[in-house]
Amino acid sequence: MMPFHRTCKEVTALVIAREDRDLPWHDRLALRLHMSICATCPTFERQIISMRNAMQQWRNYEYTEPPAADPIHLPSRTNEPE
Repeated sequence: MMPFHRTCKEVTALVIAREDRDLPWHDRLALRLHMSICATCPTFERQIISMRNAMQQWRNYEYTEPPAADPIHLPSRTNEPE
């Protein structure tokens, strides 16, 4: 087996591990080589990046209460037919 050859299963584990820590140079090289020849692993990598970005937006989300309705501008409620 070649030293930089990785299976798709190994590459998906590296993509996920890369989210938590810096990879050694030989793993980064193996990842880059595999991504250049595989059709499906780059799609998985894009999905991981999309999830990371979505989680970052969620963490930074701040809920603000909508402004209260102004009672002066609300239509009046009467029991008279119009």
